[in-house]
Amino acid sequence: MVAKKTKSIPEIKVPKKEKVEAWGMSSFSLSPVFRPETEEEIKELFVWANQTGTKVALRGGGCSYGDASTNTDGVVLDLTHFNKVLDFNLKTGVMTVQSGARIKDLWETGIENGFWPPVVSGTMMPTLGGALSMNIHGKNNFKVGTIGEHIKEFTFLTAKGDILVCSPKKNTDLFYSAISGFGMLGCFLTVQIKMKPIYAGKMKIDPVYVRNFDELFAYFEEHYKTSDYLVGWIDAFASGKSMGRGQIHKATNLKEGEDPDFPGNCLLERQHLPSRLFYLIPKKWMWILMRPFSFNLGMRLINLAKCIASILVNNKAYYQGHAEYAFLLDYVPNWKFVYKPGAMIQYQVFIPKENAKQAFREIFTICQERGIVNYLSVFKKHKPDPFLLTHAVDGFSMAMDFPVTKGNREKLWALCKEMDEIVLKHKGRFYFAKDSTLRKRVIESYFPKDNLKRFYSLKKKYDPKGILQTDLYKRVFLTEN
Repeated sequence: MVAKKTKSIPEIKVPKKEKVEAWGMSSFSLSPVFRPETEEEIKELFVWANQTGTKVALRGGGCSYGDASTNTDGVVLDLTHFNKVLDFNLKTGVMTVQSGARIKDLWETGIENGFWPPVVSGTMMPTLGGALSMNIHGKNNFKVGTIGEHIKEFTFLTAKGDILVCSPKKNTDLFYSAISGFGMLGCFLTVQIKMKPIYAGKMKIDPVYVRNFDELFAYFEEHYKTSDYLVGWIDAFASGKSMGRGQIHKATNLKEGEDPDFPGNCLLERQHLPSRLFYLIPKKWMWILMRPFSFNLGMRLINLAKCIASILVNNKAYYQGHAEYAFLLDYVPNWKFVYKPGAMIQYQVFIPKENAKQAFREIFTICQERGIVNYLSVFKKHKPDPFLLTHAVDGFSMAMDFPVTKGNREKLWALCKEMDEIVLKHKGRFYFAKDSTLRKRVIESYFPKDNLKRFYSLKKKYDPKGILQTDLYKRVFLTEN
């Protein structure tokens, strides 16, 4: 169909509705999806939306686990075709890209020139615009902060149609609110990011087995100052004195001159993830082979087997390529299909360091008591950042993958409400990129009131007609629950 044409309204051909799915497959919308390739197309769509009252959701790589980029009551603006690398200054390490460029584009452009993105997520598929909207963190958050702290400047199209240049010294208020603003103030157009120099194609990895939460926290506190990356995998089925057992991966960048194969081992063909396991089994088949274990007993056995394997390789250092270490979620293509015909959600919480150990014990305990144990838990250390709607704390996070089925969905959502109360009691925070279950009351309980007041003020200023909305925004900001 064609939107009604008037003198002031651009003629826009609205696409047919298509399924727009959350990455975790637990929710979706049927929405018309626009895929602009130029800045002018994006601007024209914003003008049209303001004139017609159409609600718009911005979508990047679609990597948010929940409903952060679905839009039941409007259209979706998919930025993945607005994806050019515009410039890369090898002297300064500053790369300029369009906001639809993916993390994959950043590292592939940088690595053969001796540069790596300063912060990456567990998958290389998010766009930089999406990464900034959620202000993603990585396994090195304790050391370098979030991705927003490495942005030199960006151009930004506000919802009402103004294009502004923002940096830590220019339009500062918008700089620190658009980053972390989950796409509710406008659209990133071009972004300048400071890449980090590397002097080796591989990093040294130290795998360390820990027997419980006490050992887990002690290792992180003892070693974070000498680590470039730290991440822990935790067996959520373990209980009693073994609760919190798992494996830590400490990664350290090699210094200049320590890698005899550099820069040859930074060639893309030597950094791309292998397509086969043990040079034999296509990795695209792996989720099918994992499928028979996708139930509580099967996952309990897998977690136990991983613990045993962790003990066998404990403290046996090895070397691993940057992409191979960083992008674990891309290592097995479509691994989330293990959860079909159901789906999955991830529940990630951030707890101040003085409360974190007790909070995680309470969360793991209540999951076991309710009979809904998460299949994969990932533990990281964090530090605060200056962004308006930040999830970060001076403490630790736990990301937990839960299966969603027809039989457990209602009970799982009830469990998430119980876990919310534990997090709030321990002064914790949540993360919009991973959320599927939060409610307005929870948001109002953990965000500082001044931050929320400032966000609402900026929303009114830059989006006076309220055209930017997603199902996440409507759920946690507009729905009383």
